[in-house]
Amino acid sequence: MTQHADVVVVGGGQAGLAAGYHLRRQGLDFVILDADAAPGGAWQHMWDSLHLFSPAEHSSLPGRLMPAQAGETYPDAGHVVDYLADYEKRYDLPVQHGTRVDAVRRDAGRLLVEADAGTWRAKAVISATGTWSRPFLPAVPGRSDFTGRQLHTVNYRRPADFAGQRVIVVGGGNSGAQIAADLALDGHVRVTWVTQRPPRFLPDDIDGRALFDVATARRRTLDAGRSDTGGVASLGDIVAVPPVRVAREAGLLVAKPMFSRLTAAGARWTDGSHTGADAVVWCTGFRPALAHLAPLNLRGPRGHVPTDGTRALGEPRLHLLGYGDWTGPASATLIGVGRPARDTARDIAQPLSG
Repeated sequence: MTQHADVVVVGGGQAGLAAGYHLRRQGLDFVILDADAAPGGAWQHMWDSLHLFSPAEHSSLPGRLMPAQAGETYPDAGHVVDYLADYEKRYDLPVQHGTRVDAVRRDAGRLLVEADAGTWRAKAVISATGTWSRPFLPAVPGRSDFTGRQLHTVNYRRPADFAGQRVIVVGGGNSGAQIAADLALDGHVRVTWVTQRPPRFLPDDIDGRALFDVATARRRTLDAGRSDTGGVASLGDIVAVPPVRVAREAGLLVAKPMFSRLTAAGARWTDGSHTGADAVVWCTGFRPALAHLAPLNLRGPRGHVPTDGTRALGEPRLHLLGYGDWTGPASATLIGVGRPARDTARDIAQPLSG
């Protein structure tokens, strides 16, 4: 049986919930289909020590401030999960958990959303699946030769899982620095941190509040036709959150250049030196999770779907929300997704109400 809705939102994490909030304010009939069995989006799968870059009041979705977490300036991932679950319940958003969307197709003037729990015909679709479900692993020579354990950021949880082991952490972004610091500060893991280029730490006084302001200012500059300021990337790659600062100042967070290849027992550098390892943690980023949009044939360079704002240029009934700056400044953050979600709902509502 095919169900009908004005809008189908694919993904029930922070972007999907922000979209739902604004769709309701526009009076639209919608459903949110989410593959996870429980609320919280990707936050429920993060490593144990992860904290936000910003205080709670600067990490909120539209309409509902995130409450402070007792004893924490920067809330942890569990607090974010609780907030998102409460947000979903407070606004009675129609989220169907445990529903995986397989494909979105064109169908006689509508979009057909095919999921494992049924099919929906919609006047518009918002894709809000994020990137967490599509980790990226680089094609490094010898990766298949390494006999130790290999895992991505998505699989890392805690230092205790590596007690007494030698671990190579690969990646010069926030996840690489934070996981390397997490392991090094534990004291029971021998860590080698490897980066493609020398790590660039942002000034210690910069947190998520400042990053959002910088991203927003960059978008305004580009929209006005002025020269690109570079935004957050011009400041650095790594937010110096407290554990990263502690590890860095203790001399525990010193990066080595990228190795030339993995061996059966570790990693080898171009100078011939070799470091033994029991595990490699690849903190090498993600790609947009857009496989469900493949039937629409919209993918452009770097796997992105070309958009005007959040609207797909090749399919005006489709919007993409929360994947990064290409779908709205800071739209992959809690505080940043609200504005593009509002604009998306208004954009969808205008022709539907006409």
